[in-house]
Amino acid sequence: MAASRASETRPNKAAGEPPRVLRHRSSENLENGAQGLPAEKGFPIQVGSEMFKLSGASIMSDAPSYFSKFFEEQLRQNDYDSGAVRTLFIDRDPVTFRDIALHLQGYYVLPRDSIHFVKLFTDAQFYSLPRLIAQLSDTETFVRIGDRNFQIPRDIFSSPGDSPNFFSLGFAVFFTTPGEVFPGLDRQGLLRPPAVIPPSVPNRSAEVFDELLHVLQGYPIHIRNEEHRAELLRDCRYFHLRGLEQKLISHHISYNIPRGKSEIVIGLEDIRQSGISFVADASPSDRPPLSGWVNYARPFVDETAYELIVEVGSESTQIDLARMRADFHGVPKSKITSLFNVVANKMNLPTNLPLGLTLASGGAASLPVSLGNTPLSDAQVKICIEHDAHIVLDGDEYYPDPDTADHDAAPDLLDLPLTNARSSLGFGSDSGLTPTPHPGSACASQYSRSPGRPPPRKRKRRGSLLEFGEWVVTRGQWRLRVQPRGMGGGGSRWCSWR
Repeated sequence: MAASRASETRPNKAAGEPPRVLRHRSSENLENGAQGLPAEKGFPIQVGSEMFKLSGASIMSDAPSYFSKFFEEQLRQNDYDSGAVRTLFIDRDPVTFRDIALHLQGYYVLPRDSIHFVKLFTDAQFYSLPRLIAQLSDTETFVRIGDRNFQIPRDIFSSPGDSPNFFSLGFAVFFTTPGEVFPGLDRQGLLRPPAVIPPSVPNRSAEVFDELLHVLQGYPIHIRNEEHRAELLRDCRYFHLRGLEQKLISHHISYNIPRGKSEIVIGLEDIRQSGISFVADASPSDRPPLSGWVNYARPFVDETAYELIVEVGSESTQIDLARMRADFHGVPKSKITSLFNVVANKMNLPTNLPLGLTLASGGAASLPVSLGNTPLSDAQVKICIEHDAHIVLDGDEYYPDPDTADHDAAPDLLDLPLTNARSSLGFGSDSGLTPTPHPGSACASQYSRSPGRPPPRKRKRRGSLLEFGEWVVTRGQWRLRVQPRGMGGGGSRWCSWR
């Protein structure tokens, strides 16, 4: 009977019933050594400088615990004479114990902030209150970011790529199951629970984290400008929320009707190796694929890959129109080298056969790729500007002569039929040019001069590309195509930009 009574003091989770305590007990059960406390008997507990008196019903509502075991032992030592039970003294915070006493009396205790949460959490562990521990483990975790307290649901980081993260690693004690808290701790004879610092991140913005939390909860976000986007991405990387980061990076997914394919436009700096794939053109089954397009899917986010359109900005691209080659400078040069190496690996090409690039002496593996060293030699990337490319040249829209738009300046490239490609190129040497979206095409771009300058006189130029010599690209959007060299190429392949 006593054992069944002890079980009735615990919550019946299967039936969703609250904990119950029998109001009457049999003295016969106590004399037989059964565990339990008289429901209507008061038991004195002094916490710090304050005296509390809790009934056996309240103590047994969350048992077995430090309190129930102490008073049960007292009853056994005094032949179950409840009048001889001595006061339990505990040197802990009486203010926190008031909330614990309310919990034992049947009230729902809700943490007010991160400091209050930590006090309840550690004392629940110290007193071994299983129901309060479970309640706090299921409730939202309180974390102070900047100057504000946040209540973070425990399952909010369940999306792919968002775990493990800053919180699950840095504040693991609050994001684990009750049985994994304080692993290896010997609770027998424990005088004090381990000190736990309230979770706090003082060096991050509360406003930015509030927006990230809003997105994690499934709400859309309005990104005001690129500075706002940079703030969000910076904190995504700080908190190691990789899945959320991929959702917030600048990109555009659309369907190209002439090509019959879905495309993704994404900046070169935002491309991740795990999202790159190669889709070969149709070829006989007994012959390895000779050509194809580079596709991309954002890691953790996209379930399907799209045809990749890489955006390269910051005036880091120089084009030789006579040879149809592009030269890259600064950070983009090393990133493009890495991108080509990844594509070659996806195609299982040997490391000594680069995609349209000549390796420096020693091979690709001789030195690591860095800003000061890349395996690129003086060779440049093969490009192709097609007839439907949208070009803005020094502020004016430019339409290349159809007879020379796809000229054969590089006869070593295999001549393959192409569907209408819409590469977007922005050209100009004026550093005051800034990009704005073109209303007519998702992949096109146009430029306006910086404030203070008169707007350029719009005119449509038409002529041969060969007459311009070299261009500096302010912002360019390129597709990546891999196709074999022509005769004498030794079977190697080129990765061309279109």
